Amino acid sequence: MSDITAQLHRELWTSWASLLRSYSAVHSLGRELHAVVEVSDATILVRYGLRWMQFTHDEYRTSEGESKPFKLTENGRAIVGDHEDEMDLFAERLASAIITV
Repeated sequence: MSDITAQLHRELWTSWASLLRSYSAVHSLGRELHAVVEVSDATILVRYGLRWMQFTHDEYRTSEGESKPFKLTENGRAIVGDHEDEMDLFAERLASAIITV
């Protein structure tokens, strides 16, 4: 987080949470379960049944034991492990992955 301002990071964090909430809701439509997104200043947790994914300011973890570095960039991109993409595209893929098993 040192390369972007705290205010910009808060805005990106809020946007990331909103994208995850929206795409999780869309992928939950027509299903018996619905995704739940819990947001705090330090974590974003997306739960779908027993599956979950959690974001902190520097880590992505899943209920399957996956753990990777995580970062939001000042130009609106997300980095998970070695993969980087636009925040909205990455959020959609992650929401889809946790819900469509």
